[in-house]
Amino acid sequence: MNDNMEEYDNPISYDIENNAYVGEIPFLIEWASKKRGTIIDLACGTGRITIPLAQNGFNLIGVDLHAGMLEQAKKKAEELQLKIEWLEQDCTQLDLNCKSPLIYMVGNSIQHFHTNESQNMLLSSIQTHLEEDGIFIFGTRFPSAEELLQPSTEEYWKTYTDTTCNKEVDVYTISNYDALSQMQHYTTIRKFKNADGIVVDETRTHISLRYTYPKEMERLLLENGFDILHVNTDWKGTPISNDSYEMIYVCRKQI
Repeated sequence: MNDNMEEYDNPISYDIENNAYVGEIPFLIEWASKKRGTIIDLACGTGRITIPLAQNGFNLIGVDLHAGMLEQAKKKAEELQLKIEWLEQDCTQLDLNCKSPLIYMVGNSIQHFHTNESQNMLLSSIQTHLEEDGIFIFGTRFPSAEELLQPSTEEYWKTYTDTTCNKEVDVYTISNYDALSQMQHYTTIRKFKNADGIVVDETRTHISLRYTYPKEMERLLLENGFDILHVNTDWKGTPISNDSYEMIYVCRKQI
């Protein structure tokens, strides 16, 4: 997984582009409010969700493999005078000094675990660090035909303003799906425009993501010691359907 991190090599720019995504927070606060103890945010990145939960009074541990993202998370937490424990660890080999009543993994991070072996190792590691009757919540993209069979040509995605350079950025993607490995290979193109709307710079990053089908995920979770409580299509609790874009799982450690 270490060679699949181009997208995260500039943590400050990552924050600028992604900080608007906060849809998970109310859902996670609702579940966190039902539990007592330290909550673990896996693949926490720059603390996009870790920090808001800590601001709501919960005790958090943030775990990530990317040192640069963790440094950015630490800096942000220190500026807000928040006490959060940040750990640089591989999520498939967690070595924490506690068990948690609630572990979550958002941002579709589970798609970074490309092989059956790494998926099993991840879930086993999480299971080991959950308290009895503990809850694991995560999201992953829904493998619909529309999602997987995107054209392998440059396609517009979104526009944002990069405040580090005061330029508007148009973002495009190129997608190539490998059905045998269930991997979508993305190229993300960012075109930086000056005040006149002229493109003055362009960057490209690459990332590969594993897609897991609903029945496949059901078997994977059950075999690794989890009961599925809910499968939603969004962080508002809408039931999953054929038109879903995401799969949000709420699982309980089997007793």
